[in-house]
Amino acid sequence: MTIVPRVQYTTTPDGVSIAWGEAGEGTALLYCGATPFTHVQEALSPYQDYLRAMTSSFRLITFDVRGVGLSERDVHEVSTTTMITDVEAVIRAANLDRFIAFADGNLLALFTCLKVALAHPQQVTHVVLESPTESMRELADTPMGRTAAKLAELDWNVYLQTAVRVLINLGPEATGAIDYMAAAIGSWVDQSVGIKYVRMHEAMDVGALLSQIAQPTLVTRIEPFYVPARASQRVAAKIPGAQFRQYSDPTYVEQVALMAEFVGLSSRTIAPAKSSSTSFFRAVLFTDLVGHTEMMQRLGDRRGREVLREHERITREQLNRHDGTEIKTDGDSFMISFTSVTAAMECAADLQRSFDTHNQAASEPITVRMGLNAGEPIEEDGDLFGATVILASRIAAKAGGGEILVADTVRGLCSGKGFLFSDRGEFEAKGFEEPVRIYEVSWRS
Repeated sequence: MTIVPRVQYTTTPDGVSIAWGEAGEGTALLYCGATPFTHVQEALSPYQDYLRAMTSSFRLITFDVRGVGLSERDVHEVSTTTMITDVEAVIRAANLDRFIAFADGNLLALFTCLKVALAHPQQVTHVVLESPTESMRELADTPMGRTAAKLAELDWNVYLQTAVRVLINLGPEATGAIDYMAAAIGSWVDQSVGIKYVRMHEAMDVGALLSQIAQPTLVTRIEPFYVPARASQRVAAKIPGAQFRQYSDPTYVEQVALMAEFVGLSSRTIAPAKSSSTSFFRAVLFTDLVGHTEMMQRLGDRRGREVLREHERITREQLNRHDGTEIKTDGDSFMISFTSVTAAMECAADLQRSFDTHNQAASEPITVRMGLNAGEPIEEDGDLFGATVILASRIAAKAGGGEILVADTVRGLCSGKGFLFSDRGEFEAKGFEEPVRIYEVSWRS
């Protein structure tokens, strides 16, 4: 079973919509991820062994700060202040009375985690830091230290490719995930906002915060990793009473066991699942609710969630009718897989008809755009990766409200089957060398 965090939204005091995810039960654990390389559903999806282990012991809470992932993207100013504003909104929305504060090796994540621990001395019971370092000075002689803000400003795409390959420490069970994430991560944050966060990361120094941490603290480090062992050991030495543990499990399951032991939980031993990395034909449909962020701001969380539930109901009703497989959803968008291109086309058309019928009587219309591609994606642990999936997502992003756009491949496979297409020309799809020709599908007749 693929674990996908359930995505919800909250609004900060300054009116910004922040996405947060939840998975598992038990002791609450607030996960501060590698800003700006976060996405509450996609960033951890290749680490299914890790997620299974984590959610067997903890109620995992993840989030995207403003401008990143599924949070509101149309923002101009980001700072350490806005980061703390965003995480505080998540703490309130998730009703975190007592929880563990956890950060990975990213300096902005570490800063957020430490500030939360200092601001909530009674609520934060433990602090766990994975492969931390005080500042970028510690990494001056490492590949990540050389991948600096100047490179991001010079060539954003080159920076992303370099940073992702340094940061992601995937094992052999996640074949294909690195290429997928290197292509996908560019869509998680706009370049202008991403560069601002990269600059903040390069200037960050958490040294002054370490000695103030009063909670029991565990510092873990995976070997090998771009952060030198000496850097993480120095962090542990500056936090009163902190423990330091090193491990070498590329699935990170061992890290979860160390954490569970540290906080006094009897963690179940979870063996890494055997990989079933297979490639076979699939039609991949992406749907996206247009104007979701604006709707949530206008209607508020409660009424907005009612609209999202209706959107989910209609979508699932049609995908079940057409034998589609729901791969993932975050409430306002779906990724659906089909073994038949014809079934995928019929499902997409029936979805648009269903939304059109709903809108005729609804006070709040549901307008959805769709993109469809077909090929041989890579399947791992129930999720799909690879160029077929990425292109389907890129095509969906080109569609307008109420439109279905498909790749030329799909049009060819549906030749003679009664579907009507109109040529929408070519576009430059990010991550693809050749221009992609797309077609609009007529569904109203």
